[in-house]
Amino acid sequence: MTKSDDRLIVALDVPDALAGLALAEKLGDSVGFYKIGLGMLTGGGLALAVELKDLGKRIFLDMKLFDIPATVEKATHGLAQYDLDFLTVHGDPHVVRAAVAGRGESKTRILAVTILTAMERGDLDECLIKPGAVHELVAERARNAFLAGADGVIASPQEAGLIRSLPEAKGKLIVTPGVRMVDGDAGDQKRIATPAQALTEGADYLVVGRPIWQAPAPKIAARRIIENMALADGVNSRFHEPQA
Repeated sequence: MTKSDDRLIVALDVPDALAGLALAEKLGDSVGFYKIGLGMLTGGGLALAVELKDLGKRIFLDMKLFDIPATVEKATHGLAQYDLDFLTVHGDPHVVRAAVAGRGESKTRILAVTILTAMERGDLDECLIKPGAVHELVAERARNAFLAGADGVIASPQEAGLIRSLPEAKGKLIVTPGVRMVDGDAGDQKRIATPAQALTEGADYLVVGRPIWQAPAPKIAARRIIENMALADGVNSRFHEPQA
């Protein structure tokens, strides 16, 4: 039997807390780390986070906070009281600094979003983002976020290696969505890789949602991903064990 691997974070992108808890029960001890995002917030997401923590699970609250510093600091301070493992904010330095201040002495890790994995250069042009290759902009935002105090960043697997090579990335976390098996549907993700490829490139944690919760047998789908992740262990010198 394949053991759980906390490098796999399952995204509970389901309608409400009841559906999220039902999925967690199906996955059982095969998964120990869950992501709860904005889509779940009005469906009891924070209550689900507390319940899963009580069951011994780790929690990644994916809020992607963005606002003036005072508001981000207050929001982070309030959310950190839930004993979260990870919390996301946008990677703008003023946002990161405010979140770090709001986190205070809690153990919540602040992860900065670089560029969403569903976006390509054309999308950035529509948003009036400065010219440049996507991977270069992701690395630049990651570097700035690290300098502002972020504990890690969110980036696609295709940028993980470049970020890992940054001097500022030493001791920092790289968390990658956009992970798909070779035979999987990319969905709305545009910059993707397999689990083993993402880890080999330097990612610490992988976020996987639809390939697991849309599968006929979610536990089997999770185990397939964990087995694929194991192929990366010891393959590349850039691979390293994630921080606790």
